[in-house]
Formats: sequence, structure tokens, C-alpha cells
Amino acid sequence: MYDIVVVGAGSTGSVIASRGSEDPNKTVLLLEAGPDYSDIEKTPFDLLNSHQNSMKDHDWGFKYEPTRGRDIDFPRGRVTGGSSAVNTTIALRGMPEDYDEWADLGNCQWSWDKVLPAFKRLERDLDFGDENYHGDAGPITIRRYPDEELLPQHQAFLESARLLDYPECIDANDPSGWGAGPQPMNKLGRLRISCAVGYLAPARIRPNLTIRGNTFVRRLLLKDHQCTGVEVENADGTIDTIAAKLVVLSAGSLMSPPILMRSGIGPQKQLESFGIEVIQDEPGVGSNLCDHPAISVVCQVKDGAIINFDSPLIQTILRYTTQGSDKRNDMQIEQLSYVGGHGGPPLFAIAACLEYQYGRGEIRLRSADPFDNPIVDCRFCEDDRDTSRLVKAFRDTLAFSQTGPLADMIEVVTFPDPKRPLTDDDIAVLCRKLAASGYHPCGTVKMGPRQDRQAVVDQFGCSHRIDNLVVADASIMPFVPRANINLTSIMIGEKIGEWIRTQPSRYGL
Repeated sequence: MYDIVVVGAGSTGSVIASRGSEDPNKTVLLLEAGPDYSDIEKTPFDLLNSHQNSMKDHDWGFKYEPTRGRDIDFPRGRVTGGSSAVNTTIALRGMPEDYDEWADLGNCQWSWDKVLPAFKRLERDLDFGDENYHGDAGPITIRRYPDEELLPQHQAFLESARLLDYPECIDANDPSGWGAGPQPMNKLGRLRISCAVGYLAPARIRPNLTIRGNTFVRRLLLKDHQCTGVEVENADGTIDTIAAKLVVLSAGSLMSPPILMRSGIGPQKQLESFGIEVIQDEPGVGSNLCDHPAISVVCQVKDGAIINFDSPLIQTILRYTTQGSDKRNDMQIEQLSYVGGHGGPPLFAIAACLEYQYGRGEIRLRSADPFDNPIVDCRFCEDDRDTSRLVKAFRDTLAFSQTGPLADMIEVVTFPDPKRPLTDDDIAVLCRKLAASGYHPCGTVKMGPRQDRQAVVDQFGCSHRIDNLVVADASIMPFVPRANINLTSIMIGEKIGEWIRTQPSRYGL
């Protein structure tokens, strides 16, 4: 019997295990389906190398359907640290308005003034740590590439942005800022500062914290509408049950819903169709899938020497408001250092990424088999409000390929085909057909007040209808913030982890 069992050692679960185990009188077990590397010297290079995403060696093998008729890879981290251990290390927070809107939906603990202390607590900002909206002593180190470390294409991107009348923005996490500048990134040189590095490495010495890798959670154990533990499958195929006073489900937006469904918590008709006993009809489990649809302008460069696949993939960013939009900084344009593969033509891309999304997708079970990955149906650009803004952003992105030093680097634009007409209707067709994920899925176990039947948990992460069960990861976000979601996921871990430690009675401890 553990006091707290945390399912999933990702960007939120690692934080909750770390914060929860600060109470020496509470025993904490952190379960991870992938491997656990307790010694950084023995950690594989793909996890340390922040210059590129790790796409294969520590991946779940998910597929997703961004738009109708397409089924493509959806990389997510299967390892201690979760996706924080395999991602691009972009450290953005979202807009204050995002969190105030969460609060307006009945989650008053998540307003900007309530989440800012947690954002400050998690970070060690090496550039702006003395600002009152930043932290300088947290476990996640953040810095920005100075001008002299920028690759030629990123230097050109910033100069072309200036010529296009976008302002300079030296700190993309300035709550009032916008414009073009360096990406804030949780990396030191090549080293990725994941949650495994920042949170778990210093916590491992605690005798009340156990970290168990290669342990797949098949389902939650439920009795009389109370969660009593978890059923796990070990690497050797044996099955164990683990008892807990409190189970914290932090398996991520793509895996937390299937675990709930396999346990009998989810949409009744869907569970019955797979022969799963319905313990609690929860129509919101798996619905409300949010993400950032993106589409890129792809360019062949004149000087192939600037395309170096060992260089950082991303260094710069433009955040701005789409013309006519009432959502501030609802768009990002990013310079990608390279795309394509070795042996092909030298290519880079300029990506338009829609940050405030109205459309919603869903996650469904493929079968009752725990090892059968779910169906991930994003439905990008089915909402015309999303399509119309992405069309405008794509035109804004094309302007970079035609302006200043970035244009001077380009031999030819290979996508979109310059020989074909490109009206707004033509671009809309491309967006509805080809928009892809920014890899920021969230919202599939939405938090909200109990009277909202689509809300599965309350604002403290507690299940509305199952006792001793907390869900804490990106799945509880009511909608995707206007930023890459890694820092927001860590912030969720900071808030709920602190609540579990300081308000144990709220969680039945």
C-alpha cells in the first residue's frame, strides 16, 4: 500500500512525484511504461540531444488523423520524463488570457495571477530571472540563443521579420510582449533539461520515493466508486496489482483517456461496444481534443552548406495576432532550420501554427486490448474560424519567403507549388487537407465544475464521480493555451503536486 501512486513519469507526473515526496511521511510510487535511466551518464544520446526530437527509440508509436483521410505518426515520449525527454525544448507559457479564460469556465484556481507563481517556481531563467514575472531558482533551466549563436537562416528570419514591420521581442514569455525574437528553451548547450533531469534526478535520493520503469498500467482498480490502486503489466509479462490511498493519473492526453475507459470510466455506448463493464458513464472522457494545427512553406536553399542536420532544429519565433482576430497572439511563425532527409535537396521550412483553436477532435478506443493504441482524430480546420485565420497566416508566412535576407537564401519554394493558383480558397483547401499537429494535444479529460457533464475532474484534478482518483496532465486543460504546452504541463504538476503536499485531506490522505 502506497500513499500515492502516480501513473506516468512525464511532464506532470514527474513533478507531482517530486513535490509529493517532499513530505517524508508519504510514500510515493511513480510508474512509467518506458525505461527509467537513473544515471545521466547512462542516458541514451537521443534523450540528451536537444537539437532534435527523439522520434523512434523512446516513442509510443501513436498514429493520428489530423485531417480526414490521413494517418501519420504522432511522436510521444515513452520514457521517464515523458515527452519532456524527447521534445524540441521550447519553453513558452501561453497568454495570460488563456488562464483567465480557464478560470471563467469555472476553474478560479487557474487564473493568470494564480498560475504565475507556479510558472515562476518551475523555472531558472538565465536571461530574465530578475523580472517579476520570471523565476531564477527553479529546476527547469531556460535560456535563449544570443545573436552570435543563431544559424544563418534564423538570423535572416529575424531580419526579414523586421523588414515586414514586426517588432523585436527579446522575451517571448513577457506577458505583454509580441513580435520576433529568440525562442526561450529549456536546454543548456545540447543538453535537454527534461523533467527527468530537473525534477527526478535530485528527488531520487528520497527513501519514500520509488520510481519503477517498464511498468505498463493496464487499468485502474475500482470498488464502490473508489479507486483503490492499479493493475500493471511488467516487462516479463507478469501482472501485478498495486494498492494506493490515492492514484494520480498522469499518462498524458493520449493515454489517460484509454486507461480511464479500460477501467470502466468513459462514454457508456463506446465502452459497451467493446464489452467493458461501465462503472461510470463519463461522456467527456476522450472528447474535447485540442491542439495547434500547422502548415509550412517549404524552401530549397541556394547554399546547401547551411542545412546541417546536427544543428538545432528551432531557435527563433514570431508571435502575433492574426488580422481581424480578437485573440491576442493567436499565431506563431517559426523558422525550421531544416526539413526533409539526408541525401535529398537542401530544404528549410517556415511554419505557420495556429495557437488559439476553436475546433475539437476526440480520442476513441480501438479495442479493449490495453496495448492497442487509441484512435486520435484531430479534425483540424473543420471549424471555419480556424481555417480562415490559418489561411491569413499562411500568406504571412509566404511573405517571409519573398522578403529580405531570408528570401535571398531561397532557390525555389517547393511548397506550395508556385506554378499553381493560390487564392484564399486554394489555401483553405490546402489547410483542410494538409494541416498537421504542432504535437500539443490536450483537453481530453477536461476540468470544470461538476454541473458540466463534459467535465471529468474538478479544478483540483479530483474526479467528480470516483473517489481517491486524480487526473493531472495536459488532458485536464479546458483548451490548448497559446504556446507549446510543455511548460503548462509542468505548471499543472507544480500546482496539483503542491496541493497534494499541503492539503492532503482534500485528496483523502
